Amino acid sequence: MRTTRTARTAAALVAVIALAVGCSGSGGKESEDKPDASGGGGGQGVNTPRLKIAMVTHSGEGDTFWDIVQSGAKQAAAKDNVQFLYSNDKEAKGQAELVQAAIDKKVDGIVVTLAKPQAMQAVLGKAKEAGIPVVSINSGSEFSAKFGALSHIGQEESVAGEAVGTELADQGKKKVLCVIHEQGNVSLEQRCDGVRKTFKGTVENLNVDGTNAPGSQSSIEAKLQADKSIDGIVALGAPIAALAVKAKDDAGSKAEIATFDLNAEVVRRLKAKEVAFAVDQQPYLQGYLAVDELWLYKTNANVLGGGKPVLTGPALVTEKDVPQLEKYTARGTR
Repeated sequence: MRTTRTARTAAALVAVIALAVGCSGSGGKESEDKPDASGGGGGQGVNTPRLKIAMVTHSGEGDTFWDIVQSGAKQAAAKDNVQFLYSNDKEAKGQAELVQAAIDKKVDGIVVTLAKPQAMQAVLGKAKEAGIPVVSINSGSEFSAKFGALSHIGQEESVAGEAVGTELADQGKKKVLCVIHEQGNVSLEQRCDGVRKTFKGTVENLNVDGTNAPGSQSSIEAKLQADKSIDGIVALGAPIAALAVKAKDDAGSKAEIATFDLNAEVVRRLKAKEVAFAVDQQPYLQGYLAVDELWLYKTNANVLGGGKPVLTGPALVTEKDVPQLEKYTARGTR
């Protein structure tokens, strides 16, 4: 597993949190969850006052990435004596309404994504007025401080894209298709822009509806059939990688597939050499650190990052990393 210098920041922060703390399912419906074995283990919980923390994301239906984020958040919540509430809406307006609902419930903290940032600015201002601390994760790092969040936890999307572009260039690829599965998501656009910055050939964006799997697969297949010069495909999420593999086979294309994000299926496809490499931004860590930071802030006035984003990636994962990762992806923590 190859990491950038900035990605290694996260490992150090985990160690710091471990010292500070001591011993201490699929997105869509709001839920309160009890700890289970899939959370990766853990010791006894803390004896600090019970807190209520809401997480509101832009996840669309069927996006397994957010299952892993929730897995980390639930484990931290179990340790920190936190009632964890999750909700999501792929539409920006709906996501903002869910944040307002969390404010109305007088939660003790809010974790939020900023994929479509302008729609979130006003409601996050209301959270600040209500005295509710906010941590942003995953997307929109450049808007986090501006919108009043304590910190942002995730990867620098442009840097991650640049790493992919460099790797594809080193492999001698000439024309790459970058598949954007959610139009208007600033993070996805930044990834493709990053690929374009360092790739020596041509990069073409293809917009698909990631919540419509058959339609997305058909769009990728049609593009590959129409342009036989495409020798690389960049999927921006694990579910799209699976669709790209099928589309490539049906189109009779020889394009090599790279993807952002891990899950058990991506690891299987890495092992089968159907996917060349994946960019791991450690979603479990994003969920875990976000809940843990809000607990630390409420109980000890701690803030992570010192005004800078707390980086959880990127790292490039290949078939060589499969033996180490299989057991973790199987339980839903990587």
